[in-house]
This record gives sequence, structure tokens and C-alpha cells, in this order.
Amino acid sequence: MTAPSADLAALAQSYGVATEFWDWQGVHTIVSAETIQRVLTALGVTVETDADVLQARDEVWLRTWRRTLPPTVVMRAGWTPWIPVHVPHGSSVRVEIALEDGGIIPVRQVDNWVAPRSVDGVETGEATFELPGDLPLGWHILHAFVEGRDEPACATVIVTPHRLELPAGLSHRRMVGLMTQVYQLRSANSYGVGDLADLADLATWGAADLGCDWVLVNPLHAAQVQAPMEASPYLPTTRRFVNPLYIRVEDIPEVGYLPSATRAAIAELSRSGQALNTGATIDRDASWTVKRAALQLVFDAGLSDRRRRAFDGFCEREGQGLVDFATWCALSDVHGDAWNEWPETLRSPGTAEVAAFREENAPAINFFRWLQWVLEDQLAATQRLAKEAGMALGVVHDLAVGVHPSGADAWGLGDALARGIDVGAPPDQFNQVGQNWSQPPWRPDRLAELGYAPYRDMLRTVLRDSGGIRVDHIIGLFRLWWIPQGLTPSEGTYVAYDHEALIGILCLEAHRAGAVVVGEDLGVVQPFAREFMKERGILGTSILWFEWKDGKPLPPEGYRELCLASVTTHDLPPTAGYLELAHVALRKELGLLTRPLEVEEAEERAAIEKVAAALAEQDLPHDPANVEEFVAALHTYLSRSPAKLLGVSVPDLVGDRRAVNQPGTDTEYPNWRVPLTGPDGELVTLEDLTALHLPARLTRSLI
Repeated sequence: MTAPSADLAALAQSYGVATEFWDWQGVHTIVSAETIQRVLTALGVTVETDADVLQARDEVWLRTWRRTLPPTVVMRAGWTPWIPVHVPHGSSVRVEIALEDGGIIPVRQVDNWVAPRSVDGVETGEATFELPGDLPLGWHILHAFVEGRDEPACATVIVTPHRLELPAGLSHRRMVGLMTQVYQLRSANSYGVGDLADLADLATWGAADLGCDWVLVNPLHAAQVQAPMEASPYLPTTRRFVNPLYIRVEDIPEVGYLPSATRAAIAELSRSGQALNTGATIDRDASWTVKRAALQLVFDAGLSDRRRRAFDGFCEREGQGLVDFATWCALSDVHGDAWNEWPETLRSPGTAEVAAFREENAPAINFFRWLQWVLEDQLAATQRLAKEAGMALGVVHDLAVGVHPSGADAWGLGDALARGIDVGAPPDQFNQVGQNWSQPPWRPDRLAELGYAPYRDMLRTVLRDSGGIRVDHIIGLFRLWWIPQGLTPSEGTYVAYDHEALIGILCLEAHRAGAVVVGEDLGVVQPFAREFMKERGILGTSILWFEWKDGKPLPPEGYRELCLASVTTHDLPPTAGYLELAHVALRKELGLLTRPLEVEEAEERAAIEKVAAALAEQDLPHDPANVEEFVAALHTYLSRSPAKLLGVSVPDLVGDRRAVNQPGTDTEYPNWRVPLTGPDGELVTLEDLTALHLPARLTRSLI
């Protein structure tokens, strides 16, 4: 691969595409011309020839001058940004803001001379207007009424808080919580997969018996409706809607009114589902087959007038996005879940053929809408029960980085997602060949043109009935690693995003929900990103094994206050397994090491010994061979930090050894399908968990 020409590099930089970077070992790397060309093509820029590159470079300025208004203006409360308004030279223009609450505010023009330009043969001038600094937080519309035009030009104006203040209570004390994979919480009543009732049981037990204030869960985003269901919660079909696999059938109100024969049929299905609880791995397909049959029976029984009105209100509020998602689900039942393999006329939600399908399959589409309504109801109940039991925050949800390339969002969001590109991560210490997450990224330009509505709608669903949100790979709101399909992860490059807009909108929606925001800021991070997060009131993430300074483990007093600190994370084995170097052995087995096994093992043992020495300096138990005491000491170590949130992993509560996920792999390891097990490898049910002594000991070491 060749280096880019100076013209190609200049064009790339104007679109926020990096042409160079420094890798995890500090090596300066030049991005290849092929990578840059393919990334620019995905952004809608023609760069097939040198002449194309020159023309595109010379016309970069036309992107703004061709528009009367910028597509979206994101500002902080109190700011008074100047807005360029492009009109035929000499034409008059009047600008006003339509507020979210229905009010109208005129916008003042300021004296700012800008020379006119010829734009596509039209002499075009630029007038400047200043937005008022007293605009309320929220989503507003800017209108520009140009002389001689019948309709005004429009732009979205989003006013965000300067800083997201911490929820009540967290500002003056720390809060301890549990971190869990919901599907692992299998109880006697589960259908082989932990569900929202199991989550409610964990949360209420955690509050009442352990003194926890929150429980962080894996992303609950929806997966496919046909087998095979994607196991990874971080590769969903959509991030806006929820996986109905997590429904507890028996908790749906309509179940109590079913005829005896229907209840008997559901009971039989329930027994089939419960038989899956003893499986050595999580079998989502088998679980969903049984649960979907039971849900269909409940749906077919219908709703009372009162419940029908509530369902209709939900559908109206969720609008076209819910219709499109439910349509994709119904189409998947007929044509399979890969929309890019469907008949050509069905590959976009706006075609006449899709409209005809909706009309012909209205009951099926209504079923999938009903599932989301049931989920909303059960999620609200889970949060209510958690808080009633004593949790200050309750459930903290997780937002995945992206979506499945052939899923509902990729079908429904159109060119808001870049085509021919996968999101991933460059090589780092723990993934030395890099990672490809097989997800199409947002196109930053299209997000702005859409007024960030898809991003907002997604956030609102995740934040609804929750005490917080963890944003996986929050650095992706600053820049993302784009990998042209067919190239390796190391051959990608960074693409910049408008972090002021994306972080600001996140703060706005979290403010409205009264939620805390935790950003997973591990890995290669731009130096200013963590400072920006701190400025906006967003907590970072600190994992004990990753926190080092001057070749030694970071002392407790060195941790950030605004962070969620924990010993481990779902991308590492539970702590007992980590001490046995299970992560090194697994990466060796899967061919993910770029250094000899002996080197990796020696380095990890040395790191564990240094952590043990740090524990000794704190007068804490420090013998890694005494696993239970050592794990408790690690948590006590974190308790001496100023971190606002302290988390303990549920697998650590039971002495589990196996990692739930090995980054950089797919089917090579049973990622996201590993059930909860104890030190002996035996299955641990939710009932077993709540009867153990170790959970109370570990959480006491944090409080």
C-alpha cells in the first residue's frame, strides 16, 4: 500500500479522516492511500482519479455555501453562536427560532461582512445572525425566511447543558453496585436465559442484602427474530429497541385472564424453557423458540379496552421508528434476517412493496410492536422495584458501539450509516492484531443533516426508566476506527466526529432522564478526551488491572473521582481466572498473541506481583494463591480511592473463572454464551448466588 498524495491527504483532513496516527507502542504510522480513498468514498466523496481528488478538494467550501442554513446547530446553554445564512446576494432574510414548547423568538442579525461568492452560477451572499443566550435546554427549529421563497429554510437547534450534574445523592457520597450479564442470571423460572424478572430479583437482593445502589447490565438491545440469534449484546440488530428474549411471560398482566386451556399450553412451554437452564452454554435460539410461542399465545388473546388504549399510546409515541423495526422483524420471518439478500424492492423501508407488505401483514407487525410495549412495562417495573428496595440509581443500562450490518437499523436508517466500512479498534496490548466489530459506523455528515434524530431516539429508549447509561467505547463519540471491508484492522484509520454535538446531546438526554453517564474510555484515547468528559460531567471507567503509573499500579488516591472503578470488566476473565492467567492461555489457544507465550506469561505474572506489592503497601492481604482473600483485598484497595462509583462483577461474587467474552473473536470461543459457574465449574443459579457468603464479603469490602 502506498502513502497518500498531498492533495488526497488535504482532502481527507477536511472530512475529518486521519492520514497518520501513533499506535499503542508509540510508532508513527502513515495511513495508506487505499484506506483513505475507500473511507472518503463511504462519506460520499468521489475520489476515483487524481482529477476527482483535486475537484473535491477545491469544492470543500461549497458544502456550506450551498445550504441556506447549517443543518444543525448544537450549543450550550448561555452560548451566543453566530450562524451563517446563505442567500442570493442582495436578498433580505429574516430568522426566528420555534421553541420546543411552541414559542417563537426572533434572531438578531449582526454586522459581519463576508464577501459574496459564486455558487453553482449564482452570486451568493452570507448574512450572520446571533442566537440568543437565554434559549432553554432542548430541541428547537431555526427558520430563515428568504425574500422570494415560499418556504423557509430550516435547521435543528439543540441547546445542551454546560455540565451534566450528578444525580441526587451521588454528588456527596459514593455508590457501590453490581455488574452483570442478565442472560447469565438463570433462575428456576427462567427459560434458559436470565430475564427481567431475574434482574429485578438480583437488584432487590443487591439493595436489601448487600447495600448496593445500582446494577449495571449488558446491552439489552434487540437481536434477530430468527435463528441463529446473535449472541453478542454488543452486535445488536438495533440499539433503539429491546430484545424480547428478556420478557418474563408470566408477568404479563393478560396471562392472568387467559382461558385455562391457554394457560395450560403456556405452562407446558414454560417447562420446556426451564429445562434449558441446565445447558452447559446459553442457547438463545432454543429459549426464544419456546418463549416466542408462549408470547404469541398471550398476544392472540387480545387486550382489554384500558390496555388497548395504553398500547395505542405507546405506538403513537414511538412513531415510524417502531413501525420500521416491527416491519423488519416481520420481513425477517419471511425472507431471513439479512436484508441485503432480500428482493431488491424490499431493501428500503420506503418502497411501495414494503408498504404493501405492511398492509398484508399487519397482525405480525403488531405482534412485534406489542413485544416492545411489554418490554417497556417490564423494564419500568424492574426499575421501580430496584428503587423501592433501596437502590439510589437502580438499573444502569449499556449502550453498544454499533449495530449488525444486516440488521434492522442498517435497513431502516439508510445512508445515516456508512456502507463498505466496519468499526473496530487498532492493535493494542490486549488485542495485538486489532479488532473488527463488523458494524457500520454513523456517517457524521448525515447525522448532522438528520438533526441527530436517530441518535436522540436511541438514547431516549436506553435512558427511559433507568438510573444511568454506560456508553461502550465512548471515545467513538470523538473518533472511530474505520476499517474498509476486506482490509485488516491494522489497515484502518480514524474518522473524527463532532464530539461537542454527540456528547452534548448525551448530556441533554441524560439530564432530562435524571441519569448518570459513564463512558468506557479504555484503550487508545486522545489526550483531551478525558478532560472534555470531566468538563461535561461524564464519568470515566477505571479497571484496576489497567491503571498504572511509572511502572507501578496506580495508588488508590490516584484514581479519578468521576469514574466507575472496578477490578475487572467483561472483556477479561473474572478475577479468579485472571490470577490463573486464563486470559493469556485463551489468547494463545486462539492465535491472538503476537509475542511468545513465555513472554506474555512472564509479563502478566510480574504485573500480578506488582499489584500484590501495592496491596502489601496498603496493609492488605496480598498472596495471589489465596484467591478469595486476594480478590476481596483488590476490592478494598479500590474502596480507598475517591471514585464515585465502585462496581463488583457478579462472576467475582461466585468465584467464576471463565471469561464471558474474548475480544477479537467470533465463533472461536463461546462468547456471551457462558453461564454463571462457581470455582468448580458447576452451574450457579440465581437462587444459589443469593445464598452464598462471598457476595456479602466482597460488597462489604467496597462500602
